[in-house]
Amino acid sequence: MLIGFIACVVGLSALTLLPGDEQPFAGVPSLEGRWMSHFLTQYGPEQPKKKPHVVFVIGEDEYRTEETLPQFAAKELEPHGVLCTFIHADAKKPNEFPGIEKIQEADVVVLSVRRRILREPQLAVIRDYLNAGRPLVGIRTASHAFALRDKPGGWPEFDREVLGGDYQGHYGPGQETVVSVVEANASHSILQGVAREFRSKSHLYKNRKLAVSAVPLLKGRINGEGSQSEFIAWTNQYHNGRIFYTSLGSIDDFAEPSFRRLLLNAIFWAMDRENPK
Repeated sequence: MLIGFIACVVGLSALTLLPGDEQPFAGVPSLEGRWMSHFLTQYGPEQPKKKPHVVFVIGEDEYRTEETLPQFAAKELEPHGVLCTFIHADAKKPNEFPGIEKIQEADVVVLSVRRRILREPQLAVIRDYLNAGRPLVGIRTASHAFALRDKPGGWPEFDREVLGGDYQGHYGPGQETVVSVVEANASHSILQGVAREFRSKSHLYKNRKLAVSAVPLLKGRINGEGSQSEFIAWTNQYHNGRIFYTSLGSIDDFAEPSFRRLLLNAIFWAMDRENPK
């Protein structure tokens, strides 16, 4: 069919102008050119789809996410055709993130950073990304990514403004957390395939008061006893961009199927894509 159409167009082209004739409408696409363009658009070979691109920004010294996140990406994301790029803090200059400009190419940024005061030009790259309504997924120490205690600089309002959280420290280590679904939002796509209840060895972060715009998904209690529950995972919006945060993300959490599914779903949700099968 395509060969016959091309032959027809070539024939029309030969009849359109005789040798020596001038083009009557210079700069205006010819009839056969417009037909060819329309035909190829409708019936030509399908163009390859652009791979979704996840950029990980990693800089923390407690939970070894420089190891666990690349392993997670190789096992959970790349088999689904996701391109993954990793930006690590400089080993000798921990407040420097070489290549941070690559986040401009991302479909979503995954943030695992703890108490780093970036130079203003590098922090501006992150601000510009978020101010443009681009999506972000934060785990564990992302709630205090760009702030030092009682020291100026950075972005201390990041937790409240962007993530929609209210990090107030944590309970002591060594106490297991029982994680459960917030039933009012149990049908959220991020919770698809996540157990209604599972256990985490991460010590529980104190996040009791979320922003009005936040949608809580998971909560937790220490050892599941009658202690005060804290929010563990939620979504938010920042300049209409999709934001997800979870205070989970320790080394042991990456061995938990429900956590891996939660993080996988959150990344695809942030990109406004359906959950992978």
